[in-house]
Parts: sequence; structure tokens; C-alpha cells
Amino acid sequence: MTCQEVVKKLKAQSNAKNVVGMARFGISTKNTLGVSMPVLRLMGKEIKKDLKENPKERHQLALGLWQTGIHEARILAGIVDTAELVTAKQMDEWVGDFDSWDVCDQVCMNLFDKTLFAFNKAKEYTQKEQEFVKRTGFVLMAALAVHNKIAKDSEFIKFLPLIKKASTDERNFVKKAVNWALRQIGKRNKVLNQAAIQTSQEIQKQKNKTAKWVASNALSELTSSAVQKRLMNKL
Repeated sequence: MTCQEVVKKLKAQSNAKNVVGMARFGISTKNTLGVSMPVLRLMGKEIKKDLKENPKERHQLALGLWQTGIHEARILAGIVDTAELVTAKQMDEWVGDFDSWDVCDQVCMNLFDKTLFAFNKAKEYTQKEQEFVKRTGFVLMAALAVHNKIAKDSEFIKFLPLIKKASTDERNFVKKAVNWALRQIGKRNKVLNQAAIQTSQEIQKQKNKTAKWVASNALSELTSSAVQKRLMNKL
């Protein structure tokens, strides 16, 4: 399946009403067709099945889809790309293009967290000032906490000072990602739960409205009976 054929299928699924609805959730309407995530996931599944034996071809297709600048094509690119072939340069270029939280999150969760550069890039991006670049760093942390089953606790412990440092960032797309990263790390296991709770308590002491929200929201979940029971059962 060529890039042109995929784009044609995407445009055939366009829905103007969906675009209006997406805008209400803070999703960018720039070059947006209004194709739903279930449709994108199904298309991605079909493409990966068709090109199962051709990882390089999938990679090239993903690069082509990204270059179209179409909102849904970029989400699809993250779904079908071959993580092993993604370079640090590609990650930087794509992250620089992020203009909507959903594209950021989908690409991180479907692709970037599976690359060789995920941990280092997560730390690097959190040091940047651009809103969606900074968000990417924390979304990567959250995705790694959920998807990477073999990483050591020490890798996630290194994230906590960065989370604490960014907890005063008032920008909506940053603070929510900071909170998300803190919660997901704290739900990974009992050791990280205690570390995340301690970090939350340190954040809570800051005289900053955003930091207090980040901390209180995280503590509410991390200390809940449901989370504590699940973590005890994992021991």
C-alpha cells in the first residue's frame, strides 16, 4: 500500500462533525480530517499485516505519511512505523512538528517508547521550553512506565527529580503530562509507588497552585486502596 493510497483511504473517512467535536477536546483542527481512532487503529493493523515481512517498507511509508502534514496520517505513521529503524534525528524532527496533544501521545505510546532512545529522549525533551516538546518527555515517561516491562526501577527513579522540577509549569498540556508520568511511575510497583508518593509530598510543599494540583491528584490515586491492593498482589 502506497502513501497516496493510504491518504486516499483516510480522506474517504473524513468527517467534518468529528473535527468540530475534536476541537472541544483541545485537539488541533489544522489539516485534520476527523477520522476516529478505531478506524486509524484498524487501518494500522491492516498495514502492518500486509507489510509484516517488509519492516523497511513500513518505515518508508511512515515517513511519507508524516510528510503529508495530515493530522490522522501522522497518528497512523506512529502506529505503522518500525521502531528499530527510527533514528534520534527522526524523533527530534517529528517532536518538533507536534502541534496537538493527541498526535504527541499516540506517537509516544505506539512508537517512541519502543525505540532505543526512549529513556534518554524523555529526559532530554523535559528540558526543552516548547510546550509540546516538553509534554513529549513526560508522556514518554508515562508510556515507558506502562509498556517497558524489563527496565530497572533506577531508570524511573531518575525521572522523579525532572517531574518535581516541572511541577510548577502552568501550561495545561505540560502539567497534565507531568501528573500522568508521576502517577504511572507510582503504579508500576511497590518500590516506585513509595518513591512517587515521596516525590508528590515534596511537590505538595511548594507554594505553587499548579504544583499542589499535580501532587494532590497523584497522591489521591497512588495512596488509594485500589492501587495499594493491586501492588501488594504483584509482590
